Amino acid sequence: MQIFRRFFPLATALAFFLFTGVATAQLVVGKDYRLINPPQPVDNRGKVEVVEFFWYGCPHCSNLQPPLKAWLKRKPADVEFKRLPAVFQDSWVPLTKAYYAIEAMGLVDKLHHDVFAAIHEKKLRLQDPKVLFDWVAKQGIDRQKFMDTYNSFAVQTRARRSIDITRNYDIPGTPALVVDGKYLTAPSMTLNPDNSINYERYFRVLDEVISLARKSRGGK
Repeated sequence: MQIFRRFFPLATALAFFLFTGVATAQLVVGKDYRLINPPQPVDNRGKVEVVEFFWYGCPHCSNLQPPLKAWLKRKPADVEFKRLPAVFQDSWVPLTKAYYAIEAMGLVDKLHHDVFAAIHEKKLRLQDPKVLFDWVAKQGIDRQKFMDTYNSFAVQTRARRSIDITRNYDIPGTPALVVDGKYLTAPSMTLNPDNSINYERYFRVLDEVISLARKSRGGK
């Protein structure tokens, strides 16, 4: 029994090492992630940038939020996380403007996840500006101020810019996460045999892609 007790921690450590080694070895370009060509610029060269491309109307983006929120609590200190609404068609613009208005007013922490819940759980048509403004007012936000921000030149410009960014990054769909402007990975790339999404494995893949980006910078 003493021999087993002494051996067990070593065996556990060895198993973990082998598991993580296999996980790293199995990270396959074209399967777990793909390269963005050409690579896109990042704002902060001092940190590894992770950008979430999403759309409020996307149910898969809504499903991603709880595991993403958990990952954000443990993300590496050298990672800078950003959100960016993707735009594939004109009908996506109203909810894109909704996000930029929320961001401009410093309300992301307060309203971001509630917008997903309002659309996908309560079935509110927040893409209709009137419905959106009424809903925002019920959240205790100044309706006129939000409406003015939503219709502002700055928000309209950022929404139009999202169309170009979505195209430049060659985003295939939402949700997608881009690491350091070079590597794109998405939950749809880590499906279970029944085609459900394996979020646990997905965030392991994301961590490995971040490590890959870090190494490409010459880091460890």
